[in-house]
Amino acid sequence: MRTLRTLLVLTIVSTYSFNTNAQTMTKDQKKSEETFIKYADEALALMKQEALTMNIKGVGLIAYIPGNETTSWTSKMIVVQTTGTPKQNFIAIAHSKASEMAETLINSGSKVRETKAGEFGYIGGAIKKIDSGYLLASFSGASGEQDLEVSTKVLDWLVAKF
Repeated sequence: MRTLRTLLVLTIVSTYSFNTNAQTMTKDQKKSEETFIKYADEALALMKQEALTMNIKGVGLIAYIPGNETTSWTSKMIVVQTTGTPKQNFIAIAHSKASEMAETLINSGSKVRETKAGEFGYIGGAIKKIDSGYLLASFSGASGEQDLEVSTKVLDWLVAKF
């Protein structure tokens, strides 16, 4: 019985936490999040196509950040043939690029400040401001310049949907 009560309380708390964020979003931010979700799979398919055209493989990530500062994001990722090498985790690197951009609100690897723990400072992620927040894309698997080329192409395509 005690376990059941604990589970019920945790369910209520986590449901409230999820709904609290959704309720604090403005109407424009909710609409942009819906647009992001609507086009996310298409954007990731384009990312995969672009990477394969360039003969590279790795991991791509796209995200929508509502508002003018990062307090949450909605994201989706794709694996293009591999998650890494024996010494590299492309999932971690793509997320590191995204997290750096989420904090600085500029492209990854910009060197505008000292790299923090959890970041690598790698080039390969792009971020753009839209009316209701920010969109970002990152790719990991090739050179920073190639990763940035894939990210920028997808981000430009996605921004045009808003």
